Amino acid sequence: MTTQICLKCQEDSFSWSIDDEDKLLTQWGCNKCYYQAFENESDQRICSNCKKETESKLKDDTKNYWWCSNCGTKKITKVQ
Repeated sequence: MTTQICLKCQEDSFSWSIDDEDKLLTQWGCNKCYYQAFENESDQRICSNCKKETESKLKDDTKNYWWCSNCGTKKITKVQ
């Protein structure tokens, strides 16, 4: 499994796992800073930056945002 740049600590240690009970829910976690976010696989769109269909809606404890796994852009949509 390849890793991504963590949205919190910026280390190349952000990886994912799929929930066994809900196949549309993906859990992202950082092996360095332990940041966690959840992705609903049904919420994906084309990234306005790189033009690839690799932008997903993630949710953590404090905010919702769109994140592109291809180019790394992040757009906060809601702060809780």
